[in-house]
Amino acid sequence: MGWISNLFGNKNKPVEEEHSSNSLVPGNIKAVVVSDLGNIRTNNEDMGLFFKVADEGLLREKGYMLIVADGMGGHQAGEVASRMATDIISHEYFKQNGAVEKNLAKVLALANKTIFEKASSSDTHKGMGTTCTVLVVIDKAVYYAHVGDSRAYIQKDNSITQITSDHTYVQELVNSGDITAEEAATHPKRNILTNAMGTKPDMRIDTGKCEYLLEENDRLLLCSDGLYDYLNSNEIKEILIANDIKKAADIMIQQAKARGGHDNITVVIAERKNDTAENELKSTREVQLPKITRDAELPT
Repeated sequence: MGWISNLFGNKNKPVEEEHSSNSLVPGNIKAVVVSDLGNIRTNNEDMGLFFKVADEGLLREKGYMLIVADGMGGHQAGEVASRMATDIISHEYFKQNGAVEKNLAKVLALANKTIFEKASSSDTHKGMGTTCTVLVVIDKAVYYAHVGDSRAYIQKDNSITQITSDHTYVQELVNSGDITAEEAATHPKRNILTNAMGTKPDMRIDTGKCEYLLEENDRLLLCSDGLYDYLNSNEIKEILIANDIKKAADIMIQQAKARGGHDNITVVIAERKNDTAENELKSTREVQLPKITRDAELPT
């Protein structure tokens, strides 16, 4: 098994995944991860990740992975939960055989089980949990797995579409027709989760394949609620259209903070670029797995 290049974004500065391979991989994905404390919080419980295997064969088979996780729980337990989620999912997914959606559901279930067991056995981590939104890009196809209220969007030309659906009380009200999406955005109970990772033995996992293909210059955005609480989807779209991905991420963070910034803010933006020369960059961080096996202990 080859090297695995990945980056985490739980600091207060942007980091951009870079790679040094000269091999041509169709549909190269360029990405940036930015995470910020915001104006109020003293620790960052968010995690952002762009994960890419350097082994070209495995990359073609398993794709690129993007994750945002927004942890919860006192005494920095939320930070532990979000880190555990990204670590487990990004490593275990690449060991699996079978359909992408099934594999994503398995590894999210494993992350839930592991976090719940740690929370149940430790007073320090009692009650911790996290949201978790994952995208996998294989060629032009985009697959998702989702728990909680972090979000994933796809921007194509002058349009933006939310891929995931929030697991929140107000989203249930929207689904039942009791309130509109516009009313949900300002509802006093908009941040009440109905589903999270690590808070109970079982959880709901939404999985699927995006109805849109990721074409050249299309962009994917994953974010925690610290962003969309302050910027609506149209504002996010306009920033994406007008800027390169690094500048777009920086502007989004700045605007969210200028409008309040009461929570951590995490943004992962990825762009499909078929020109390999433009993406000819060096690795920021590399992790070597001892061995890729197919015997991960996953729930059936």
